[in-house]
Amino acid sequence: MEAHDAAVADIASHVQGFSERQQPFRIYHGSTNSTRPSQYRRDNIVDIRELTNILGVDQKKKTVLAEPNVPMDALVDETLKYGLVPPVVMEFPGITVGGGFSGTSGESSSFRYGFFDRTVNWIEMVLANGEKTTASQEHQQDLFWGAASSFGTLGVVTLLEIQLIEAKTHVELTYFRCKSVKEAVEQMKECTNDQSYDYLDGIVFARDWIAVCAGRLKDNSPKQARIQRFLRAKDPWFYLHAKKVTKSSSSPSVETIPLVDYLFRYDRGGFWVGRYAFDYFLVPFDCFSRWLMDRLMRTRVLYHALHKSGLSKENLVQDVAVPYEATSEFVEWLHHNFGHYPLWICPLSQRGKMPALPPSLLAEKVKPNASSLEFLMNIGIWGPGSSNRQEFLETNRRLERKVQDLQGKKWLYAHAYYTEEEFWNIYDRQEYDSLREKYHASYLPNIYQKVHVNLETDYHQSRGVRRLVGNIWPLRGWYGVYKAIRGGDYLLQKEKKPVSRP
Repeated sequence: MEAHDAAVADIASHVQGFSERQQPFRIYHGSTNSTRPSQYRRDNIVDIRELTNILGVDQKKKTVLAEPNVPMDALVDETLKYGLVPPVVMEFPGITVGGGFSGTSGESSSFRYGFFDRTVNWIEMVLANGEKTTASQEHQQDLFWGAASSFGTLGVVTLLEIQLIEAKTHVELTYFRCKSVKEAVEQMKECTNDQSYDYLDGIVFARDWIAVCAGRLKDNSPKQARIQRFLRAKDPWFYLHAKKVTKSSSSPSVETIPLVDYLFRYDRGGFWVGRYAFDYFLVPFDCFSRWLMDRLMRTRVLYHALHKSGLSKENLVQDVAVPYEATSEFVEWLHHNFGHYPLWICPLSQRGKMPALPPSLLAEKVKPNASSLEFLMNIGIWGPGSSNRQEFLETNRRLERKVQDLQGKKWLYAHAYYTEEEFWNIYDRQEYDSLREKYHASYLPNIYQKVHVNLETDYHQSRGVRRLVGNIWPLRGWYGVYKAIRGGDYLLQKEKKPVSRP
């Protein structure tokens, strides 16, 4: 803890300096699973890249103490040594503990446990005035639930205690083929009512072809069942495997998957968005090419390449959630307005295993028959958009309006194009501003300023790529690949060199 406390003291001193100058800052992690344009500069950041340590696992309490920059794969690797695992594990191994708490993270176990922040017992935090404090579900509740999903606009989270559950060695996964979205929703309701299921999500391959994937934690040895793996270069991508399994039979199929392979089953290919890279470069999409390009098809590399190429500005990458009864209508709308498959569907409990809904910093204004619902359907919409900037913008704007019409909500990790008035008509600004004032954070960028895509800033930030390679296919893509292979920092903007004047 001494090294941790020293690091936090340094961060607190840095934050205090910003506070005294009333200079807004951003929290810099060194990597991201967001597709929003980077707004980091060396003179406006609090750097927490070194907070990557796990400080201990308590087997008796079934908890783990982790710094915010601990990625999911490292967290799982450490807790499994004690026969424990986080109840909610984001499926990309590079997503961090702090990102899962301060962003919005719902995964295939969230129909049982709710969002990732519901599994956090308490946090240590440096407030925006440099003061260190702790907050939990019982102590300083307003700060604790305020910090959840606030994207660092209240201060800097520096330590988290996460509740764990007993792990097992494998997941027994059942694939159900459904002929309509309505049937898939009903199947998911049945699985939710069956308390033996621990994981639940689905893949929409077409309007009449949906694979619902329901998993149970099991202790199985390879002698007892055929083991299917997904993390090695020679293994199939999960979505392709699910498609193959459900293609020829309408009867449920069951197989056994090692736990870690299941948890990070979507890492290779980033669900299926990696496929679009093959299309972009006119590379055959087959077993050999996937094996050959495997290193480049892991999500850490894909995000790096996406940011450096500037192609994130032409790909629709959005997660939304709508009430169960609106799922069919929304998927039908996507069929006509988006047109790309697959889509990801994942039921989410808004409450999880909490006894009651706690107060939320960004509580949406009350909507009859929507905000009171315990379950929502998360829908992942990821695929190519228009290269025409205006058409791309309008597609995103139509999506935002449709989600709002259906009384749903949109995750804010990706491109958000709401006007400021629209945004604060959705969220409760009065409560949010009061909390920021109480905890000395009013001078920081607010959440709208952080998540909204400023079109003018976005345009100027993309000029660096255009100066080097223009919009000529496939130079932008090759530039992104080159930068990803080279590695290094890909979010900090380069400092402008001083101009000498006579």
